[in-house]
Amino acid sequence: MLILVGGVVRSTGSGMGCPDWPKCFGTWVPPTKASQLPANYKEVYTAQRVAKNKKLALTLQRLGFAQVAGSIFAHPTQYIETDFNPVKTWIEYVNRLLGALIGIFVFLTAVLAWPYRRRDPPVFWLAVSVWLLTGVQGWLGSLVVSTNLLPVMVTVHMGLALLIVAILLYAVDRARAQTGATVAQPPMLASGGLRAVLWLGLLVTFGQIILGTQVREQVDIVSAAVNYTGRAGWVGQLGGVFTVHRAFSGAVLALVLYSAYELWQLGPRRRRLAQGMVAVLVVEMLAGIVLAYAALPPVVQPVHLTLATVLFGLQFLGLLAVGKRPARLQIEVLTRPAHGVVA
Repeated sequence: MLILVGGVVRSTGSGMGCPDWPKCFGTWVPPTKASQLPANYKEVYTAQRVAKNKKLALTLQRLGFAQVAGSIFAHPTQYIETDFNPVKTWIEYVNRLLGALIGIFVFLTAVLAWPYRRRDPPVFWLAVSVWLLTGVQGWLGSLVVSTNLLPVMVTVHMGLALLIVAILLYAVDRARAQTGATVAQPPMLASGGLRAVLWLGLLVTFGQIILGTQVREQVDIVSAAVNYTGRAGWVGQLGGVFTVHRAFSGAVLALVLYSAYELWQLGPRRRRLAQGMVAVLVVEMLAGIVLAYAALPPVVQPVHLTLATVLFGLQFLGLLAVGKRPARLQIEVLTRPAHGVVA
């Protein structure tokens, strides 16, 4: 839900609906009318962002990321504050509320994972790591706002979200394995070739999602350059990133179909995973076609991103389903006292 709403934020241009963080226009409940804001609110929040970004750039330079630090103030929108729009403000505010809810959920996950610290320590530490990474993700969200949607920040923000999804899935699957409820039950060791294809498919899908965020950034640049007019011509003005993104969809298609075919051979539970992967892939590619040939309808953009994330999760579950050895190796011990032989 959070990734879906994040897509809505991007497709509606609501990313700067709240110019500060964690509050929104200095309050915990955002305003609904421009009259509730000071007359010079643009100058106030621009000055706050610039001051914060100067500190960030200085820190990045000290850490050796001079190029990224320089890109912060090279971004053309760095000193531009958007006009107040109550709809966009509340879309962004809902996004933040969902983010806070996720923070509570992952904290409770870490608390409830405490009993596993003795039975299966990785489950506990994975849950704790997700909690910590969610805190980092919130901090990155504040940087996305302060840098006025700087492309590199948006990309890192999305990449970390996918990493959190994968860690959560692994932690839950590992915890459920002790009760026999895991998606990978009954345990099966698939061929190394299938695991390699699943890993490759997972990485290619991850790369596709990252490329997709960069395509979205190109759309923002193109649309702003033409003052958000002539929407039908935007796709034709996108650069090489869009071409690569479109070409890689063929690789995703081939890898997912092959993985689904192999999973289908491994039993009923894996068949459900295979069906899910193919179904999501088909709808995802249809959404991509609509975006490319129907002038990038805003309503389809968050759907496209969300389905890509679901596909990533299903591929990861497929990897878990075939990458396990049996939890307990049964060995029959035969004793032959007469000959002193133990087999």
